[in-house]
Amino acid sequence: MQKQLNILKVIAALPLITNALCAYSEPLALKAVALEDTVEVYAGDNLFTSYKFGDDTQKYPYFYPVNGPASGSPVTTESTTPYPHHHSLFFGCDRVNGGNYWQDTLEAGRIVSTAVRVVEAEGSRVVFENDCEWRKPGEAPVLQDRRVIHVSAPNASLRVIDFEITLTPLTDVYVEKTNHSLFAARMKPEMNVASGGVLVNAEGDLAEAGTFGKASPWCDFSGKNGEVTEGLAIFQHPGNPLYPVKWFTRDYGFFSPTPLYWPPDGKGVTLEKGASVTLRYRVIVHEGTAAEAGIQTLFEAYASGAGQSIPSE
Repeated sequence: MQKQLNILKVIAALPLITNALCAYSEPLALKAVALEDTVEVYAGDNLFTSYKFGDDTQKYPYFYPVNGPASGSPVTTESTTPYPHHHSLFFGCDRVNGGNYWQDTLEAGRIVSTAVRVVEAEGSRVVFENDCEWRKPGEAPVLQDRRVIHVSAPNASLRVIDFEITLTPLTDVYVEKTNHSLFAARMKPEMNVASGGVLVNAEGDLAEAGTFGKASPWCDFSGKNGEVTEGLAIFQHPGNPLYPVKWFTRDYGFFSPTPLYWPPDGKGVTLEKGASVTLRYRVIVHEGTAAEAGIQTLFEAYASGAGQSIPSE
């Protein structure tokens, strides 16, 4: 009799369990709010990220915070040692016609925002655009770029940033071999390898020793963020030039897919005036480890084109 009562209790609870699971898996409503020098993106009622573009003291635009879906606290750092010029999640480059658009002083070069447009402000995703110029003070810009950024939250345990940038040289541009280049993330110190974090690529190689200089479609950094495990993955789009490019990785929390540290001729890359180059990346901010978040499956959907909208379950 007791066994039958227990079964009846389970059956009675099924609607509640099902409703809870559905609520967990439903996409979150997003909202983008344009302020004077940032675009804030909310998932539900909670801030997910801010895209900082307008501060006159900034070297380049960047995302901070980038908050984990379970903790609600940042998985990246805005600035820390070593290399405090790494600002969270960003795009930049050194040695561009002698200019430095990655670190050093503002006089060495800045990526300056010239226009921001929120294209889709609310819904299952938000979209905004940012136009920028790469220039030194008092000099003509050498590059202009347009960034198209899509943000979504397909379920309670995932946040997605699609980052597309089109670079257009305004003069002939030569980029010397440099590890300071293109799209990059810097995790908070509490999530780095020394603190117990895990850096892994698509082939299962681990840490800086296993991932540095390896060509791989994606890398993921995960670790304890307060009381929960969270992580951040960067996907390379298969349409990017030289895909998949090698990764510059560091156990202290930095990782970046960049061909410019390994240029084909070993010296550098020339970009001809007016010849635009488009690069695309997807960032997954997730609960759990890379395996628990299903990063490989999410990448396969992205690579196939089906990942434009990630399933909610």
